[in-house]
Order: sequence, then C-alpha cells, then structure tokens
Amino acid sequence: MDRTQGIEALESRQTPWDFVIIGGGATGLGCAVDAAARGYDTLLLEMHDFAKATSSRSTKLVHGGVRYLEQGNVSLVFEALKERERLQDNAPHLVSNLPFVVPSYKWWEAPYYGIGMKVYDLLAGSQNFGRSQYLNRHQTVERLPTVETDGLRGGILYFDGQFDDTRLAVNMAQTADEQGGVLLNYMKVTDLKKTNGAVDGVVAECQETGATFDIEARSVINATGIFTDTIRQMDDPSAGTTLRPSRGTHIVLDKSFLPGDSAIMVPKTDDGRVLFAIPWHDRVVVGTTEAEVDEVSMEPTPGHEELNFLLTHAQRYLAKDPGPEDVRSVYAGIRPLVAPPGSNGDTSDISREHQLNVSDSGLVTISGGKWTTYRKMAEDTVDRAARHAELARRPSQTGDLRLHGWHQNPEQFGDLALYGADAEALDNLMEEHPDLQKPLDERLPIRAGQVVWAARHEMARTVEDVLARRTRCLLLDAQASIDAAPRVAALMAEERDLPPSWVDDQVEAFTEVARNYLMPSIPA
Repeated sequence: MDRTQGIEALESRQTPWDFVIIGGGATGLGCAVDAAARGYDTLLLEMHDFAKATSSRSTKLVHGGVRYLEQGNVSLVFEALKERERLQDNAPHLVSNLPFVVPSYKWWEAPYYGIGMKVYDLLAGSQNFGRSQYLNRHQTVERLPTVETDGLRGGILYFDGQFDDTRLAVNMAQTADEQGGVLLNYMKVTDLKKTNGAVDGVVAECQETGATFDIEARSVINATGIFTDTIRQMDDPSAGTTLRPSRGTHIVLDKSFLPGDSAIMVPKTDDGRVLFAIPWHDRVVVGTTEAEVDEVSMEPTPGHEELNFLLTHAQRYLAKDPGPEDVRSVYAGIRPLVAPPGSNGDTSDISREHQLNVSDSGLVTISGGKWTTYRKMAEDTVDRAARHAELARRPSQTGDLRLHGWHQNPEQFGDLALYGADAEALDNLMEEHPDLQKPLDERLPIRAGQVVWAARHEMARTVEDVLARRTRCLLLDAQASIDAAPRVAALMAEERDLPPSWVDDQVEAFTEVARNYLMPSIPA
C-alpha cells in the first residue's frame, strides 16, 4: 500500500467509482475487500487511521458469543461460528485457537454452564475448535495455575478463537489494495454530493495537506461505526439517531497474573456481563464492561467505576490480586449498537446483529455487528448497494479469499509470526540493516525495523499509527510506549524525509493520546 499512489489514483480518476466507502474500520474494510474482489471500482476513505476507533479496542476474540445463547439468539451464534472458521482459514497468521476455562465455585455452575457449552459445540458442528469437557478441581488448576482456589470445585473447558484486531485491519486494507481497490487514511468526508436528490459522490479533505476532492460514485456506503448517524444526518439533517453507544473498558496486566495458554471466562459478573481474562501478546487482557454513553469519541476515557469493577473481579478470580500499580495499560472503545425503535433497556441486551438501510437518496448505511461477522456484513452490504445502484451482478468472492499475509505455518517466524508471509521480507530488511534489529524498549515487543516497515509498506503516517495499531505497544505498556515515541518518530522522519519539527510535534501528539492509556489514580 502506498498513500501517494492512492492520492494519484484519486486525482486522475475520470469516471465515477462504483463504490465509495466511508469508514476504515472492520466493516468498511470488509466492504472494500468484498467489492474490490468482485471487480468493482472501489474507493475507501478513512478520516483518521484504519481501525482507529472501535475496531482496535475489542476483547481480541473471534467467537460465536456464548452470551448470545443465553439471550436466545441462536441464529447470530450460528452465523458467527461459521464466520469464525472462515476467518481462521483465511488468516491463520492472525487467528488462533484458544482454550477457555469457566471456573465453578457453586455446585450448580458446572452442570448449568456445561449444558450451554454442549449446545455451543452442537451449533459449531464440523467448525468446532474443540469439544467442551468438564474439569475436576485438579485439572482446572493445571489449566489455570493462578486461579483462586478457595472454594473451587472444578470447571468447564471450551474452545474459541483469538486474534489481533488491528493487524487484521491492516491486512484487510492490503488485500483490498491487491484486489484493485484504493484506500486512503487521513481523508475525511466533509459532505455528500447529490444530483436531483440522489447521492452520487462525496467531498473529501486530506487531513495532511488540506486539499479537497470532489469524488463521483455510483454508490456511497456509510460504514462509519460510531459516526454512523453523523453521515446519515449529512444526507438528511432531519434523520434521527439510530445508535445506543456503550463503552467497553479493558485493563492489561503482566503475564504472571495468568501464566499458561488458557483464558478465564466468567459467565455472569455483578452487572450480568460475561468477563474474560485472556492471555494475549505475553500479557493478560481483562474485560469488558458496559457503560452507556451520550457522546461518541475516537479516544474514550475509561471511567473509574469501570476500572474498579475490572480490578475487583480480577482479584476475585486470580490468586495473585492485581492492584492499580500492576496495570500496564487501560483502553476503552465505544460499541455502535443499533437499538430497535423505542428501546430504553440495558445496552447489554441489544443485539449485535448488523442492520442495513438505504435512504431515500440512496445512501447505503451498514451499522451494528461485530468483528467476527465482518465478512458476512460486507457481503450483504455490497449485494444491497450493487442492486440499488443497478451495477452488474457479481457474486462475493470472500468466503475462501486468503487475506494478505496468509501463511500455513506462521509460527516458524517467531516474534514476527503476526506478519505471516511478510515476515521473511521484514526479517531480510533487518538483516541488511543490523541497526534495525535493535529493540526499541526492553518492555516492548518492537524492533526498529518494524517501524520502517510500517511506514514503508503499511501506510503508517504517525507515531500513534505505529505504536497503537501497526504494533500493539500502546495497549501492552502505555508508559513504555511514551518512552519509545521519540525513537519511533526519528525513524519515521528518516524514512519519509521529514524535518525535526515533525518529530517534536509527533512525540507531543502521541504523548497526549497515550496518557489516557495509563492507569489513573482511583479515589478510594
């Protein structure tokens, strides 16, 4: 991917694009992959960076959703389980099988939750990642060496998928690019173009240069997640709100709090949610919460109550009680939940199914959904948009489309396994330039070569792009990332021939963002 080439393609375009997709999160990128793979002329515009908002702040799971079973939403679970298998097949370097243990402390918990897991197995069928089974007390402790043993009776073992959300987003962008699509980050849509009341393009502004572009399109797709209603109201100022946003918060702990390769799943916390403690990138991610919010933000700040809640529950289920000083990072994301008309109940009860809408002017809006089902959401969206725009019918190709980086045995690349098929070229780059092999910080899994690679091949434009999304350093250790920012900025400036003032501005900007990922002082 090359942003300069993307700008040139935009400037030289003489005919309307088949699709202009607004939004570069999971849904927008999925639409770009699907549309480009069908052979449609496809342009995606993202006002910040790919997966900047909600799509980078998940619980890092590719799953059917055990909680949705209890809600009776069997169809969503079945669809998600099917998509889970497809995603592992199409991106094995990013999606892996993860064992989960549901510890039981009351006599009824094991049989009750065990029945639910057997239904989960049944729905997965041949797509199952592994059969659930009952564990006695000893087997549970073997799987979870640091689980709280006071009152422990046993547990239930089941299997689900884990992934790296922003690495998947980057690979999806690269895949869409390889299929002939054009994708531009830092390109904000500021208005919709209309002829005779029908949407037939957008006006976009480059966030780096200030240049504006009038862009024609046969169909415009609104895939902006938490900003869905903003684009809808750009189309129709009288349009009401459709989203009931909620904030989900996570804390990240050192691996010592949950060694081994098994995760903990708590089916029902004090607020009725499912809670996970998951091994991820040599850390432990604990989450999530559900706090309804009135306003959406690219950088939501976790509330003190949510952080207290997560620490309290981590202490309840882990023998080694984590305190605020043990939290390496905190992060929060806003879920773009689509509420049915008149809904005023708890946001945790709102379905995670996606919804498609075509306005009177022809704006196609896709909202809701979840990472696991992004591919199906995209297929449905492109089908609907193509019909409405009266484009030639072309079936979706993404069911078995291997995503960029696909490799049958990524583990052979060690700490570069997430790069999949790109790992060898990245390793060669660092061998040719030994100074690029040096770690940037002993607390972080990042070497100088990865910074250069991100700027050169993955359209990283800022220090934040590199430390938050091309690598996951900001989520793994916020303070270490702040400390590494000057070196990252210097490497990027050298790669892109940028002045020292850019380095200073980038370090300041990143530090301002990263401070929100530090564990705050919580009032007693």
